[in-house]
Amino acid sequence: MKIGYARVSRVDQNLDRQIDALKDCERIYQEKITGAGKVRPELERMLDALREGDKVIVSDFTRLGRSTRDLMDIMQRIRDAGAEIVSLKENFDTSSAIGRMMMSMVIVLADFERSILLERTREGLAAARARGRCGGRKPIDSRKVKDALTLYDSKQYTLREITERTGVKRSTLYRYIQKRTASQAEV
Repeated sequence: MKIGYARVSRVDQNLDRQIDALKDCERIYQEKITGAGKVRPELERMLDALREGDKVIVSDFTRLGRSTRDLMDIMQRIRDAGAEIVSLKENFDTSSAIGRMMMSMVIVLADFERSILLERTREGLAAARARGRCGGRKPIDSRKVKDALTLYDSKQYTLREITERTGVKRSTLYRYIQKRTASQAEV
């Protein structure tokens, strides 16, 4: 059986490109969750459902996981089930020794590239701080958030109108609504 796995890191991202690439699969497991986290319910369901002779197909290896260790563990679980892995982007099929070796090399190089990127980011932030600049987002104006919440509670304005009037982004407004709802539920 050809089994596809598609994942994006954030809820606001779209899976369509990956789903289109996996169109020949008989079953596609999909989720919107970071690959850095260990809890990925659909990945676990897929791994538990694997049988001997199945092929797990992904658009690229980064969809399975972000770290070398994580990817290697997942790939070992797939092999232990008697299944193989195919990456469409890297064009590797792990049914051969050469495919497994090439896949391992690509994973190590991707992990190295990610480490270099994180290192450069930390160095850039440190250099900016040394020059007196602070990284990150500007603090949110609490008055604007309060105004946005008041408009939201009035139920007279659309989210677009609220964001245009107050300058508070939709995601920020949702975050504050969730915080307020959670704190009210605790009471």
